[in-house]
Formats: sequence, structure tokens, C-alpha cells
Amino acid sequence: MTRELSPVETAKAAAGRRSVDFIEDGMRVGLGTGSTAAFMVRALGERVRKEGLNITGVPTSSQTAELARQEGIRVVALDEAKWLDLTIDGADEFDGDLNLIKGGGGALLQEKIVATASDRMIVIADLAKEVACLGAFPLPIEVVPFGWKTTKLLVEEALDPLDVLGREVTLRMSGDRAFITDNGNHILDLHLGRIADARQLGHMLNQIPGVVENGLFIDICDMVVIGHGDGRVEVRDYSTGDVEKGRIDFPEPDNIFTDIGS
Repeated sequence: MTRELSPVETAKAAAGRRSVDFIEDGMRVGLGTGSTAAFMVRALGERVRKEGLNITGVPTSSQTAELARQEGIRVVALDEAKWLDLTIDGADEFDGDLNLIKGGGGALLQEKIVATASDRMIVIADLAKEVACLGAFPLPIEVVPFGWKTTKLLVEEALDPLDVLGREVTLRMSGDRAFITDNGNHILDLHLGRIADARQLGHMLNQIPGVVENGLFIDICDMVVIGHGDGRVEVRDYSTGDVEKGRIDFPEPDNIFTDIGS
């Protein structure tokens, strides 16, 4: 059964398909988590099957690992791969300096570990994810379950003097229970509205006992591939300043629209 892609799905699929053009034979590739990353994984699987592309994938979540295996992509743990040539992942927000908020799907810790163990990181996103200032999307932080309420209080106190619009901190839920990450931790979402100094905030959060990692990705990403609802794509390489524009021609719909996560 097939169907037309919505404009948002088209944008995500276009970004995902364009991004896999940067993957070369023999590479070790970090595979991101989320709906946009799912399109990328499926497009990569298509290359593996049609071209015989020989790559090794390191997934950032159990969801991505399962999808990659279904697509015929060889999957290994980061400890086996050790270092990666490239990581491709989505983002919840990115600004003009290519700083990111990630973790809407709850995989921010593994996503950051994999991204920082890579020579390069490419972000894939639709145009709506580009913002002038980070913070409209709630900033996730991963915290250990032990004493999480105390950790929450410490985070709220630490936010008080900072230049942000809001200071509400909520525990992420899955139904009537706390959301549990792949690492057995909780997620606190910080509803800040605007983050004036993302670097300062990220450093401050990671000094709080109980905080494992935060969803601010600073100076990690090198390139962004932006998809549009009509199939156009824009590639911005921040290392060179180059901007490339094009369009993706999609094959007949198969399962390209199938997402994982959000």
C-alpha cells in the first residue's frame, strides 16, 4: 500500500535522501534517531541494496538499530567501530551558527556520544527547524532516576539568573509513567522560550549532580541539509561557507514514508 507524502514528509524525505550522497563505500556512519533520520536510514538501505554499498552503521538508539537491520545495513556498537567517518542525524532546532537542540525523541545522550566520535556531522531537517535563537523547542536533559526531583530543583535554581524567557521544568512522561531512555534514565524538558547563551547554559547544566547530558549540541555539526515541502533541498557547508541548492526526484512510493520516533 502506498500514499502521497505530505509536504512535511516530503521535506524530511528530501533531506534524508540528499544526505546519503555524502556516504562513501567503506565508511563507518553514525545513524541518527527520529522521523527525519528514519527517511535517511531507508534511503541508505536502498543504496546498500542497489549499489552494493559497503558501510558500517552505528545507531544512536534501539529504534534506529532495528530499522537499519531491516534495511540490510550492517550494524555494530560504537565500541566496536571506535571512530566514525560521518554521523547523520536530525535536529529539533538549529540556529545560524549551526548550534542545535536535540533530544525530542529521547536519545540525546547516545546521539551526542556518536556525533562527537565522528570526523563530521550532518544535520538533516525541514525548514521549520531553523530558528534565529534556540529555545522555542523545550530543551531536554537526561538525568539519572535516583534523586531526580532534587536534580530538578537544582536545575530550576540554576536557571534563575540566566537570560531565558521561561524556567518551567517538566518530567517527560510516556503515558502515566516516566519516560525511560535506552540508558535507563529520565528526561527533564526545560521550557525556556529563548536561550541567550547556549554555550553557557550547556556548561552549567552539566555541572549539576544527576544531570547526565544536555540536548545542546555546540560546535559539533559541520553541515545542514534542509528539505522543503516541494522536494527542493539546500545544503549548507559551514566549514567552507558553500551553499548548494537542488531538488530530489522521488521513486515510486514504497515504504519511504514510514517513520520511527519523532
